Amino acid sequence: MATLHGKNINLRALEPKDLDFLFSAENNETFWEISSTQTPYSRYILQKYIENSHQDIYEAKQYRFVICNTQNIPVGMIDLFEFNPQHKRVGVGILILPGYQGKGLGSEALEMVIDYVFTYLNVHQIFANITADNKKSIELFEKLNFKKVGIKKDWIYTDAGYKDEILYQIIKPQNEF
Repeated sequence: MATLHGKNINLRALEPKDLDFLFSAENNETFWEISSTQTPYSRYILQKYIENSHQDIYEAKQYRFVICNTQNIPVGMIDLFEFNPQHKRVGVGILILPGYQGKGLGSEALEMVIDYVFTYLNVHQIFANITADNKKSIELFEKLNFKKVGIKKDWIYTDAGYKDEILYQIIKPQNEF
């Protein structure tokens, strides 16, 4: 199986045709808490972001994959961020649109990214930051062998008050070096 092509989804780069999808997702206020966004994005800014998304992860230190179903319809995004080749680590974040949640697409996408990162980016570890109340994400990451390694107390401020953020990691198995 190819790394970025799965049974139910494919991961691909951002394309100009994704502007409406990106505009809708980035300006959905229900997602702002997990992305630390406080203001909406204009189409112009997002168009420039897409135009520059061709940058190599070694240059930009981040990369966004669009998660598409078998009909090539975007159903979410999976981001690599804080890529550090010196220390061989990268962060990962995932968003599956509400209408597509609960169908195993997040598990498949995260599994594909783990394989991609360990195979092609030669990292030693992947980390994720998840708010303590995000039970779906916690379940997803733990299902794929991420381990809880720490809690950042009162890390995320929301209208409802402070939330703890849990740090999860997965270390590349020794036998895969």
